[in-house]
Amino acid sequence: MNYKAKNIRTFIGAKNFEESKDFYQKLGFEIIAIPGKMVLIKVNEQLAFYLQEYYKKQWVQNSMIFLEVDDIFKCYEDVKSRKLDEQYKYVRLSEIKTFDWGKEFFLHDPSGVLWHFGCFN
Repeated sequence: MNYKAKNIRTFIGAKNFEESKDFYQKLGFEIIAIPGKMVLIKVNEQLAFYLQEYYKKQWVQNSMIFLEVDDIFKCYEDVKSRKLDEQYKYVRLSEIKTFDWGKEFFLHDPSGVLWHFGCFN
């Protein structure tokens, strides 16, 4: 590469765009309006992704995002305290699981996107 890469972002779809925007805002992410049928969702100043007003079941329900965190227990308690699985019909939150490489838990968004929140050993 003869240039400097500055960022990499994924695009995910939403079965119900407004519901998904609301879910991500309640998860603690920042919603930034941009032109077109999408929004930029910022996890923090360095991390973001695009949420599209587009849904193709086979694509969306096979989408996965891994978010590495520094403290899996604090992250889990924060996500759990938001009670998103009680507010949205299809949202599911797992318990923390331990693997050889580290620990993680899973959160399905309202459209079926599978989030992996993980911390390496």
